[in-house]
Amino acid sequence: MTEDTDSCARRTHLFCTSKPLDWKKVNTHFEMLCSCLCKKTCNCIGEEILVLKHKMGRVQIEDFVAGYLGGAASVIVGHPLDTVKVRLQAGQGYGSAFNCILTIYRNESVAGFFKGMSFPLATIAIYNSVVFGVFSNAQRFISQYRNTSRRHPPDLIDVTFASMLAGSVSVGIGGPVDLVKIKLQIQTQCASSEVVSLTENASIHHYQRTYKGPVHCVNCILRKEGLLGMYRGAGAMLLRDIPGYCLYFIPYIYLSEWLKLDRHTTPSVLSVWLAGGIAGAISWGTATPMDVIKSRLQADSLYNRKYRGVKDCIKQSYSNEGIQVFFRGITVNAIRGFPMSAAMFLTYELSLRALKTSKESN
Repeated sequence: MTEDTDSCARRTHLFCTSKPLDWKKVNTHFEMLCSCLCKKTCNCIGEEILVLKHKMGRVQIEDFVAGYLGGAASVIVGHPLDTVKVRLQAGQGYGSAFNCILTIYRNESVAGFFKGMSFPLATIAIYNSVVFGVFSNAQRFISQYRNTSRRHPPDLIDVTFASMLAGSVSVGIGGPVDLVKIKLQIQTQCASSEVVSLTENASIHHYQRTYKGPVHCVNCILRKEGLLGMYRGAGAMLLRDIPGYCLYFIPYIYLSEWLKLDRHTTPSVLSVWLAGGIAGAISWGTATPMDVIKSRLQADSLYNRKYRGVKDCIKQSYSNEGIQVFFRGITVNAIRGFPMSAAMFLTYELSLRALKTSKESN
């Protein structure tokens, strides 16, 4: 068992070619050869794991904490326009974004714009914590593994793969959060046997209230549709978020680097705010077509089930309303994306710097 692999192989070959064959000895030496090969393979794998572990370092928790704070800031800033966006995409009878804002204000006052905010405020902060934590750590691990960690700005391939991973992981938490938020936002439309158009004279007293709040909404969905019901529209969300996060993180990283006065310094507050806002407007603007499909699928079961899936929703939406339906709410999305993402990235970066400074001082 102490002989090296080459020696074991030679001895096994000699026994196999000798006449007459001693099958007992052949079998013994064959077992020894297998054992040597296994030990050598395990040693190589162990060495590779140690090298990889040394190169990639450890997960940095600060990214998750800073992402949580950034997510909370973005919800507070972006929720009013998010409500307008959802009503335009999944509702009927609004016409334009301006008319939608006036209708919500007349019928539901300022509180109508913050409808359903408690649930995303409690959950989207966690959602963003995961997204930013996964992206930052994945980008760092990939760049260290590929020996591109010293590049400024970071390598495009590293950022792209990290963005795609963050977009994939985001659906696990973001799907149920978006579903509950949309159901609470859309439920105050006039409803009878089906959704009917809102008019200026529509009264809040005629609105059908299906859900009393986020907890009641989750209970209703789980009771009627099970756990899979919480992930209605998840396919559309994946198709939105994987390219969407690539067009979110890539513009932000390169714009913030480009806006720096000195390449050896960290980006200024203004650079982070501007780069984050532009990245958010680009990402949300380009994500609008699939965001429309996701919103319709998630709002669908509130009254009558109309769509069988992503493909059916695209087909029906195009047949009934034409190509322009996929760009419904694009203006609101882009306008909302700027302040929301600016607040998110600014809070994230400032929190991350504060956490790292505190850690170094301790």
